[in-house]
Order: sequence, then structure tokens, then C-alpha cells
Amino acid sequence: MGSNENKKIEELQILESHLQHILAQKQGIQVELNEVDNAISEIKNAGEEVYKVVAGIMLKSTAEKLNKELEERKKTLDSKMNAVAKQEKLLEDKASELRTEIVGKA
Repeated sequence: MGSNENKKIEELQILESHLQHILAQKQGIQVELNEVDNAISEIKNAGEEVYKVVAGIMLKSTAEKLNKELEERKKTLDSKMNAVAKQEKLLEDKASELRTEIVGKA
């Protein structure tokens, strides 16, 4: 194996490591999105008086205000998810390209 091939293999390993990190981020965002969706659903079933936990303290709020906060959080998380998905696609494409180059030369 030439040094160029070794560099490509090393680059592929780095890309795969980054992909694992991206997938972990994506999973974390998805978990948080699910929690926000569940909270929004629960607020719809709750009365007008609701509570939220901030820094370990339970605070009284209105369903409308809390729903607005959760919808904003959901928008932010959706944006993050889209950005991470784009990054994942770019890394996957580059890794696939490198795999093809490496296998093609073997």
C-alpha cells in the first residue's frame, strides 16, 4: 500500500468517527424533540394552570405561555436536526467516495 492509500484510509477512519459523533448528536436531538412533542401534547390535556421546572425549581405558568415556549424550542430543534442531517449526508457522501477510491485501488 502506498502512502496516498494510507492517507485515504486514515481520512476515511476520521470521517467515520465524525459520522458516529453526528449520529449521537442526531439521536440526542430526536430524544429532545420527542420530549417536547410529549409536553405539547400534555399541555393540550391540562387545564389553564401548568407548571414548568427551571433550574430544579417548579414555576407556575399558563398553558398558552408554556405551549409557545415549547413550540419555539421545537422550531429550534427542527433546525438543528436539519443542519445535522445535512452534515451527516455530506460526511456519508465523502466516506462513500473514499471507500470507492480505496477499494478501486486494492
